[in-house]
Amino acid sequence: MSIIKPFRALRPVADKAEKIACVPYDVIYDSEVRSTIAGNPLSFLRVTRPEGEFAEGADVSKEAVFAKSIENLQEFISENLLVQEAEPHLYIYRLSDGEKSQTGIV
Repeated sequence: MSIIKPFRALRPVADKAEKIACVPYDVIYDSEVRSTIAGNPLSFLRVTRPEGEFAEGADVSKEAVFAKSIENLQEFISENLLVQEAEPHLYIYRLSDGEKSQTGIV
């Protein structure tokens, strides 16, 4: 049996949500990650694909990539770009692509 519990999510502030929102980490090429981050430093790709902030072709350890992701997430929080919900909630989402659509719960 599945157990679904509400939680206090971190979410983008409303006036920055459009800039923070990004594509899933696994559907974008490295070169696109770099150009997206360069053109939009608020992109959440800085958290999900932080390797885009290292020099192209650099031999960067997994540990360094993870550390950069944590650093970037903490920056988003400290700059109040992401805020934590006051009360626990469940979140319903819908992804659509043309005629196809899927709905989920987090």
